Amino acid sequence: MPDRPLFLERASFRRRRLGDAARVLPVLAALAILVPVWWIPARVSFAAGAVWLFGLWAALIAAVWALHRALRRADAATLRASQAIAQDDDHAL
Repeated sequence: MPDRPLFLERASFRRRRLGDAARVLPVLAALAILVPVWWIPARVSFAAGAVWLFGLWAALIAAVWALHRALRRADAATLRASQAIAQDDDHAL
């Protein structure tokens, strides 16, 4: 029996969950854009709506940047882990 873990490695698992977060972010952004319209449409002025929209836009830019950076690190960790496994397999033969 090979000496490999039965479960996903931590780096691969993290990369998959970050990818899931990147897929969910646009849906959450669309819902967040509509919050003032759904909750309090009569009380939100045009100026408050504009502040909400551009504040959300800035927050989304920061969230996408953070996700991109985390995904790059997770991809590098996954690549290092797969190379280490390949080297272990080469040395075992």
